[in-house]
Amino acid sequence: MIVGVPKEIKADEYRVSMTPAGVRELVTRGHKVLLEDSAGAGSGLTNQNYLEQGAAIVSRQEIFAAAEMIVKVKEPQPQEYGLFREGQILYTYLHLAPSPELAQALLDQNVVGIAYETVQCADRSLPLLIPMSEVAGRMAVHEGAKYLERENGGRGILLGGVPGVDPGHVVIIGGGIVGANAAKMAIGTGAQVTLLDINLPRLRHLDDIHGSQLKTLMSNQFNLLESLRTADLVIGAVLIPGAKAPRLITRAMLSQMQKGAVVIDVGIDQGGVFETSHPTTHSDPIFEVDGVIHYCVANMPGALARTSTFALTNATLPYALTLAEKGYRKALREDPALRAGLNVCLGTVTHAEVAKALGKKFTDAEKFC
Repeated sequence: MIVGVPKEIKADEYRVSMTPAGVRELVTRGHKVLLEDSAGAGSGLTNQNYLEQGAAIVSRQEIFAAAEMIVKVKEPQPQEYGLFREGQILYTYLHLAPSPELAQALLDQNVVGIAYETVQCADRSLPLLIPMSEVAGRMAVHEGAKYLERENGGRGILLGGVPGVDPGHVVIIGGGIVGANAAKMAIGTGAQVTLLDINLPRLRHLDDIHGSQLKTLMSNQFNLLESLRTADLVIGAVLIPGAKAPRLITRAMLSQMQKGAVVIDVGIDQGGVFETSHPTTHSDPIFEVDGVIHYCVANMPGALARTSTFALTNATLPYALTLAEKGYRKALREDPALRAGLNVCLGTVTHAEVAKALGKKFTDAEKFC
């Protein structure tokens, strides 16, 4: 199979979808890898690194014209919509639920769209989302601490406090991979940390790990509002695979927060959990609503490109190899986890939550196996 690796063109995106090691794995199995010039530069990887492993360096147009499978990191941008061909496999993060224009473009082009974020194992884990959720959860605490500085518009709070002065209060909404990693980092700073979730077994698990260092609460409107009133930093970390993120924090609730507090909406790729959120970029990451600083960067791990590239490709490469070796029909038929990643195929929506969010007819992915 001919596999194409274009350079990411989303604003402030520095990751690349394949490392030289991935190229070597594909080439030694008889496949051909086409890489766009300088695709790996943002992650500290040179063209020579790829050439030594057997990649061919070509133009973006040549990649889309020749490749049977396009492997990316982020969803296609508008200027890329017209480059796809019918039956071409697109393997990347898609986040289609809040993006009807992108979804329609892929449907119109009859693309086979496999989304990293909905590949799901039998135990309900999301193996291609986990590594970036780990990065984003840990990064959320770093970014929150930065924007709590008075110079950046925040309350002037040091999360860990100092002797004789209260530490900051970090509130984490959601106890999944993002939330658990955010809690780990926040506890490490010495902050007071509260985590809310609707899953009681998950709260028990996190309590067993962190004990008295983490306050766990059942997530409901009362507990959310009480936590928000004393929060210095709030991290939104809720995900429903394929669906829009639930809007858990209304503007009325936000208005109860302290002025200069910071919210980090990690779920902004799926629409965000704060009613007041809208996507931002690393170049212009924050805005203010009712005196509360909002950080809503839609590709947070892109700022830590080298770490993120290697973490992501460790997880995505095995599935890329399967798709290249077997073709998408056989690969989907034999692997239910990968089949769950199929979001659009040849003009139809093949993921139930995506179809519901977009108001489109759902077609079972098994039809295309």
